[in-house]
Amino acid sequence: MDFNNFKGRRVLVTGSTGFKGGWLCTWLLSLGAEVSGFALPPEPDAPLFDQLRLRDRIDHHDGDIRNIETVKSVLAATKPEVIFHLAAQPLVRLSYDEPKLTFDTNVGGAINLLDAIRGYDDLRALVFVTSDKAYRNKEWIWGYRENDELGGHDPYSASKATAELVFAGYQDSFFMGRDNFGAASVRAGNVIGGGDFSADRIVPDCIRALQAGEEIVLRNPLSTRPWQHVLEPLSGYLAVADRILDDPDDGAGAWNFGPDSENVRTVQELTETAISILGTGSLRVERSDAHPHEANLLMLNSDKAKTKLGWCCRWDFDHAVSNTVLWYKRVHEGEDPVKVTEEQLAAFLEAGT
Repeated sequence: MDFNNFKGRRVLVTGSTGFKGGWLCTWLLSLGAEVSGFALPPEPDAPLFDQLRLRDRIDHHDGDIRNIETVKSVLAATKPEVIFHLAAQPLVRLSYDEPKLTFDTNVGGAINLLDAIRGYDDLRALVFVTSDKAYRNKEWIWGYRENDELGGHDPYSASKATAELVFAGYQDSFFMGRDNFGAASVRAGNVIGGGDFSADRIVPDCIRALQAGEEIVLRNPLSTRPWQHVLEPLSGYLAVADRILDDPDDGAGAWNFGPDSENVRTVQELTETAISILGTGSLRVERSDAHPHEANLLMLNSDKAKTKLGWCCRWDFDHAVSNTVLWYKRVHEGEDPVKVTEEQLAAFLEAGT
């Protein structure tokens, strides 16, 4: 994972104030890229961007992807050669409360970026991030492939499926055959890692409860998820962009980045593992029919990425959970978040050698 193509490249990350965005910007900086960011200001309860001091380390632009003129002005100011599009409303449960916000951001925002790119000639590579939830979930016990049916039960999933269709429309109509340019959509889900403070996500909920000395309350303890550390899909996104820079046609298209079947565990297993690592805490099951629908099983088939990119997961379930929990523990105890993040990135890269 040398990714030498990024050294000295102008790279724009939309959604740079988010959880994945913070980790991706950190990795790109380590590769020697000239990193710019574009996102709404970080929420008070999502401090990772500030913890990583990214406002001082990248060329960051506050703005709303729902405003196409703002998107165009950011492209003009940053002149990116590579774009990673991560900006989104990323929460399933919030999408039930704010469906219009979800569609405006995840679909309308995507259209704004794609349309701005249509008139921007200096771009070499676009990595368009959606989600595993873009697939119509049929509760299969096998993983979804890139050519399986798209769809969504909830507003979030439907917005991501729609974003994929919009991307495909722009790809076929405007990007295919464009000289020296390639675009890819990438799908992953259920990432964990230090610095995620989002509401209604199991790991941040666990950490908040444990640090407050409270019980962890589980709604669906037996729901299974293909857990993976945030660095796993990010390594895939970087690999796709790297391939596009070498060969636009070979890197274009849709790509899955999901963990191996060993990492498919229940919510309860994840919680019990986190408690055992910290050596403290307890959990309680509180079932209720009042909660919105949530999928019980959704897995990705990543054979395409493994075969064509040589991509694979580096950390198994225990390593993924351990590094996630220890990030919070070390930062909570006063260690520098930048140092902890960079050390975990180095350990991740070392695991693959």
